[in-house]
Amino acid sequence: MAGSISQSRGNRLQVTHGIDNIRAMAKRRLPRLAFDYIDGGADDEITLRANRRVWRDEIVLRPRFLQGVEERNQSKTIFGTSLSTPVIFGPAGLLRIASRDGELAAARAAAREGTVYVLSSNSSVSLEEVAASVPGNRLWFQLYLWRDRARNAELLERAAANGCETLVVTVDVPVAGNRSRDLRNGFTIPLRPNARMAVDLARHPAWIQDYLARGPITFANFTEMGHGRQPTQLFKYINTELSHPGASLNDLRWLRETWSGKLVVKGTMTPEDAEDAVGCGVDGICVSNHGGRQIDGVAATGAVLRSIVEQVDGRAAVFIDGGIRRGTEVLKALALGADAVFIGRPYVYGLGAGGEAGAARVLQIYKQEIDLALALIGCDDIAKVDFERVEYRSAPV
Repeated sequence: MAGSISQSRGNRLQVTHGIDNIRAMAKRRLPRLAFDYIDGGADDEITLRANRRVWRDEIVLRPRFLQGVEERNQSKTIFGTSLSTPVIFGPAGLLRIASRDGELAAARAAAREGTVYVLSSNSSVSLEEVAASVPGNRLWFQLYLWRDRARNAELLERAAANGCETLVVTVDVPVAGNRSRDLRNGFTIPLRPNARMAVDLARHPAWIQDYLARGPITFANFTEMGHGRQPTQLFKYINTELSHPGASLNDLRWLRETWSGKLVVKGTMTPEDAEDAVGCGVDGICVSNHGGRQIDGVAATGAVLRSIVEQVDGRAAVFIDGGIRRGTEVLKALALGADAVFIGRPYVYGLGAGGEAGAARVLQIYKQEIDLALALIGCDDIAKVDFERVEYRSAPV
């Protein structure tokens, strides 16, 4: 019976077109607290919606025709690794909330489809287990600037020992944001169901089965280090150590001196911060407002990308995330100067809809849409998608 259910879900995934349809599948399959954890943003979710609106409504493509586009190429090389498409699975924590194998399934899907997965330090599957399942050049590691520098050093050593050659440091969480949906739902790690939550969970027996299959969800990279053996103690430890309002450029300089691989700073929203990061010797910058999950009421990433690209001026790679749900929007980001895009919610919706197959299907959808869009704007190679291919309906920031 379980096999037939899995096969049926796989068949539905293969005929699903568009990330919004994958999202709808995930919403049906997941209990509310899980879906809202994935889908939600900070406060009134103004920035979350703005990220989508800018790509959808405020930046448009400029097509050319009779350009000879019978054969098209969307592959890209980033930091010496060839990608089948310029779409990277960005870091997202606690992914077993979406599917049984969580980060393990995401990493395998990314490798299978020829791209890179960025494993969150707050993952629910350990770095060691994920690294053992995929080629080293397909796995990057994400780090927060924890209060305790020794914890950072331990995680760096583990990342290097497990073959990660690129580190993504997230700098936009000096304190934890106010995610209203999670607060309303009583979301905690470990889960502590109240009466309303229990009723909702009872409607999703397949999710409960997946949740129980590998034991309670926790921060796997920190239980491995032995900090806080009780889940509630570990949750408190993570929240305390993750909040580091005293972090400064000196911490970034220390990281640059300590980490010998490629270093990407994630969370840049201004040309000034981009200049500071380049001055510290980083190899890449990810324009990001954390998907609208930390602070509400800041600019959409698509609105500030061009100014940051101009400031960086080729001295580092530029990535971007935030609301990119279509292949056409990937092309818009590249036309504005990004080298590749990070996606977060879309592949997590895929995990929620169908585990590893769902996450892989998300990448297949992006590839299909990018290929179609290249043909329809008259471009045979993604490397040729430049600023001439877009225009703003309103002035960018």
